[in-house]
Amino acid sequence: MRLVLDILRAIWVYSNLLVVTILLSTPVILFSLMRIRTRYYGWAARGWAQWMLLVSGVKLRIEGMEQAPAGQPRIFVSNHQSWFDVFALAANIPGQYRFVAKKELARIPIFGQAWKAAGHICVDRGDRESAVRSLEEAGKLIRSDGSAVVIFAEGTRSRDGRLQPFKKGAFMLALHTGVELIPVGISGSRQVQAKGSWRIRPGTIRIRVGVPVPVHDYSFETRDRLIERVRAEIERLMTPEPALKPAMN
Repeated sequence: MRLVLDILRAIWVYSNLLVVTILLSTPVILFSLMRIRTRYYGWAARGWAQWMLLVSGVKLRIEGMEQAPAGQPRIFVSNHQSWFDVFALAANIPGQYRFVAKKELARIPIFGQAWKAAGHICVDRGDRESAVRSLEEAGKLIRSDGSAVVIFAEGTRSRDGRLQPFKKGAFMLALHTGVELIPVGISGSRQVQAKGSWRIRPGTIRIRVGVPVPVHDYSFETRDRLIERVRAEIERLMTPEPALKPAMN
């Protein structure tokens, strides 16, 4: 019986994903072809994410997002456990934002075209020079319009939920631009959908946003220290705080 319910839920969620992606992506593609810059791009991404969380039965608990107000350049650095991390962040990051992700996403029909048209950044991990150019483009964008960049520091989803080694891209971008890094710890998304699984189960995703980390005390030579500092903070944010014990009378 559990398997049947899982299959029915998966059909429902994936069907919704297909329909809402086509409905919201098509205008983005058309606007880009006509060279029309509009707030619809951001609205579409946020609406797409909110809809997917709703139909999947996912609830959110968000802490600390007020530490990353819109209107100024920001670099969000997060752990990555599930595709639902993307939905959770896209639905809730304030202001304009762009995700940095592997180039393979741009090859997905309709979605990939809309992804690029909306200004999200695709990185070719197999071509270092191309990857550097993509990050330089991201740096120019966030400084010009006060937007945010969202980077999953591990580069791919974790199978067991533990933090994997961090890629250097987010930290090189921060050092190059002088923009603060905002650590983000996500938990609960792996229980909704684990890497490699088609099953999607209702649940609660918790997003904890840490205090921004300034980079002016670091250099390209000391970036490993910066990485370790941010990694330790993300690991802390991923761990639920223990419940307070009731006071003794």
